[in-house]
Parts: sequence; structure tokens; C-alpha cells
Amino acid sequence: MNQPHKEHAELAEKFNADEDRVNWHDETLWWIRQKRDKIVWQLPEWEQLRETASQIKHNVLSHLSEYLLEFEANAQKNGVTVHWAANGEEHNKIVYKLLKEQGVTQMVKSKSMLTEECHLNEFLEKQGIEVVDTDLGERIVQLAKEPPSHIVLPCIHWKKEEIGELFHKFLGTPEGNADPQFLTHAARLALRQDFLTRKVALTGVNFAVAETGEFVVCTNEGNADMGAHLSNVHIASMGIEKLIPKRKHLGVFLRLLTRSATGQPITTYSSHFSKPRPGQQMHIILVDNGRSVHLGKEEFRNSLKCIRCGACMNTCPVYRRSGGHSYHNAVAGPIGSILAPNFDMRKNADLPFASTLCGSCSNVCPVKIDIHDQLYKWRQVLAKEGHTPKAKTAAMKVMAVTLSKPGIFTVAGKMGRIVMRNVPGLVNNKLNPWFKQREMPEAPKESFREWYQKNRKK
Repeated sequence: MNQPHKEHAELAEKFNADEDRVNWHDETLWWIRQKRDKIVWQLPEWEQLRETASQIKHNVLSHLSEYLLEFEANAQKNGVTVHWAANGEEHNKIVYKLLKEQGVTQMVKSKSMLTEECHLNEFLEKQGIEVVDTDLGERIVQLAKEPPSHIVLPCIHWKKEEIGELFHKFLGTPEGNADPQFLTHAARLALRQDFLTRKVALTGVNFAVAETGEFVVCTNEGNADMGAHLSNVHIASMGIEKLIPKRKHLGVFLRLLTRSATGQPITTYSSHFSKPRPGQQMHIILVDNGRSVHLGKEEFRNSLKCIRCGACMNTCPVYRRSGGHSYHNAVAGPIGSILAPNFDMRKNADLPFASTLCGSCSNVCPVKIDIHDQLYKWRQVLAKEGHTPKAKTAAMKVMAVTLSKPGIFTVAGKMGRIVMRNVPGLVNNKLNPWFKQREMPEAPKESFREWYQKNRKK
């Protein structure tokens, strides 16, 4: 936490030092993108589903306070205790208070990007609480003392051989065994004891239904269900934007979520939680943590529609070749780059520039967030607020003046041609890496304007 802040470019350079890993990371994520495409093409109504989901989320964001109060009232009728947290610090204190009331020092947790955003694990560890992440990918990065690098595939940057070494160190598996099936079984055996002995379990929330007060948790491993059903206390951490108005709307989002995330028709487990079983406590923590501020920014509020599928990461050429940790935030990739500046504009000013603005992220987003457009708009905001490097700001100002003044543009063009023709080796220097890729034509002897003026009377 106290380490000096590093920007995306520097962290990406570190990731790119291992070229084989970069290529493998790139190809793996693109393979998932291709899986997504194949299953999407099987649904003629795919674009209609996207548009419907986007409109439902638009309605939620436009009436968020009303839906939150409706959800709270219905959840309380179901016997659920509802807590409100203005920020990550309040969220963490609520969780700790609930653990203290139970007199426990251990807790199991399924995947929750919100708790990563709030740095819950680090906070509880300082209070003497042991947290065991039960999602396999999350458990791998937890043992390695790393944050997740992807919101759906937390350890996508790890190779199976490295996981084998990690499990040998922490779980006692045979040295050199990198068989995925064997390692998965070893993790399952180790986690089963944690499930059976922990009295408190925390889960995330994928969707919450205002109409009924229930919430839905989607997993492929069943770890959220195991933790929730075996514990005496179930805590659910939920960002306030996770609401949908009615239960019937779930069908739209469940069809979109996993197809976009991993190319599956639906998650293996889509578990509905509405009330605690007899003798159990159930708590929901509704967390703002900057979302209300984001909601008030009309140009950027669409990003709150995000359902955390990770499709934008799988398709992004920058993310695929720079890795999730280069974004220095809980949520990486294109969506993280438009969410992060809202939390800390100065710290995250580099992220909107970590993009080619190709638009692929917007094309695959299941709720039609205009991600690449928001990245461009954030660049404008950051430049106006003075959060871009001085050299880049100065260069952009010079470019703006040059392009907006025909006279200056013409003079600059002539000077450029003079330099290109008279500086030895500048153009056709075969040592230049550019020429390892392609041949560069000779610099023109006259501009189009000069040619046109000379030949227009002919």
C-alpha cells in the first residue's frame, strides 16, 4: 500500500519482459473471445438481448434510489439484515463487526470484486482475521500474495507448471506435478476442511432483484453455495448498481453474462438467496464507494451498467499484451480504465490512455456500454484538469495550433520535407526498426497543394 505508484506503461513493460508469457496470455484470451463469438452467433436475438439489458440498466440508474429502498424493504421482509456503506472503509468495518459478534477469527469468501476494490482481505488480516478465498483462481493468487489480474479469470497470467510449484509449497502436492485435474482435486480437498469449519461465509452479488429482495450469485465451482449453506452467517457484499427491477429480467442477464464471459450458455450454478434458513443470519451490505459520484457524471454514468463479464478484457489488444496488473486497480482492462479515474483522477490518469480506441470493447459489451467513447472523453477531462504529462500536453497544444492554422500547417509541412530530404539517413535508414517491417517511399518533392496550384489551369 505504501509502495510508490507505478503507471501502466512501466508495469506493462515489466510484464512484456517475458515474451513467451505475453504471447501465451494474448492467445489464451483471444481463444476465449472466439468461444464467445461462436456461442453468440447461435442466438439470432443476441442484439435484442443486449439492447434490452442496456435499457433495463438505464432504467435502474435513472431510478436507483427508489429501487434501492424497494430492495431494502423486501429483503428485510424476508428476514435479511441490510447494511449501508458509503465507502470501502465502512464496508470493511461492518464485516469486521459481524465477525466480532460471532467471536470468530476465520472466514471463507467466494469471488467478490467489490471486496477487492475495498481491500477487505488486507484490512481483516490486520485485525487478526484469516480469510480463505474459495474460488480456485482467487485461491491461487491469494497463496501467491497477488491481486487477481482478471475479473473472471483471476490467475489467467499463471501457467499450470507454476501453479504446481505453488501447490507443492502450500498444499504439499508432489513436486513437479502440473496436471490441472490433479491440482484441482488437491485444492478441493484442502478447501473442504475450511468449508466445514468456518462459521461465517462472504459472497459477492451478481444481481439483486428489487421486486423480491433476493440476490443471485453465479459461479462455476459451487464454492459460494458451499460456503453459504454450511455457515451460520452469510454476508453478501453488493455494489448499489447491481440491482434489476424484477425477477423476470434475470433471464435477459443470465443469458448474456456467461456467454460474454467464457463462451458458456450459462454458469454451472446460478444460486438465488432470498432469506436465511432457520437459525442462520443473512446480511447484505449495500456499498456506494464512489458510485453515486459516478452516477452524477452524465457522460460516464453508462459504465455503471457493467455486469463484470470481462468480455472487454478478452478482446482488448492492450490488455491482452500488458496483463491485468499493469492497470494497478481491482478492475483492469477497458472497463477498469473508465471506472478508476472516478475514484482517483490523478492516480489513474494514465489508464484512459492505455487503449487504441479501436472500439472492440464496445462491440462485445453485453450491456452496450460505449467504452471506447468514454475512454476518449476521459482523456479530454484529464487534459483539461491538468493530469496529463507536461510534455504530452505541450505537444498536443502545438499540434492543435498547427492543424487549426492553414498557414502554419503549410510552413510546417515544407520544413518537414526539407528535413526529410536533407538529414542523412533519416528516411531510408535501414537500421531503423520501422524498415525491418516495411519499405518507406521517398519523401515527395512537392506538397499536394503545390502540385494542385501548378496544374489546376491545365
